[in-house]
Amino acid sequence: MTVRKNFLLEEEIAGHLEEIARKENTTQTDVIRMMIEQRYQEYSRQEKLEAFRSLVPVPPGSLTGKSIQSIKTEMAEDL
Repeated sequence: MTVRKNFLLEEEIAGHLEEIARKENTTQTDVIRMMIEQRYQEYSRQEKLEAFRSLVPVPPGSLTGKSIQSIKTEMAEDL
């Protein structure tokens, strides 16, 4: 389903939108759609990361300088 939305843009911003669409050889609608989807994905990733961190607290910097292999080795030593 498609929904029509009307936006008011400053003349300069409207010009930027036109230029981006022209350079990317796409429509202004597609430019807006891609920008919104990209921004939404960023928020979604951040929310998921925050939810994960609330379940598994990891102090900042605790993984600095560690590789997956070194972490696996440490975990094996703890067993």
